[in-house]
Amino acid sequence: MALSDLRKNAMMSHLLDALDRGEDIGHYGRLTFAMIARHFLPEEELCAWLQKNPGFSESDARVLCKQVEGRDYNPPRRERILEWQQEQAFPICPDPNGCNVYRDLEFPEHVYAHIREFYENA
Repeated sequence: MALSDLRKNAMMSHLLDALDRGEDIGHYGRLTFAMIARHFLPEEELCAWLQKNPGFSESDARVLCKQVEGRDYNPPRRERILEWQQEQAFPICPDPNGCNVYRDLEFPEHVYAHIREFYENA
């Protein structure tokens, strides 16, 4: 899995392009990006992408990566992304129809198993 896989989703492509231009994608944009990209990129590469966000240091990137990994966050649902988007200026997902990462990206099986377990126990 790699960067080309992430670009299969319009929102992730949007976030990658914004980071590449040196834009601030906001707290929730970085969190969303990390929660999804960690399944496709090695930690070093994920941290390098996060550091393209102005004012987000290597230390900040490593802390976010460790937090997301340590808590084993699943990629957020479309509804959660749209909620988070309301909390910041940067549009995480400009097209609400392109926010469903589960439709466009293939995650490791343990992600789907964790989601199934969550709903079975809810």
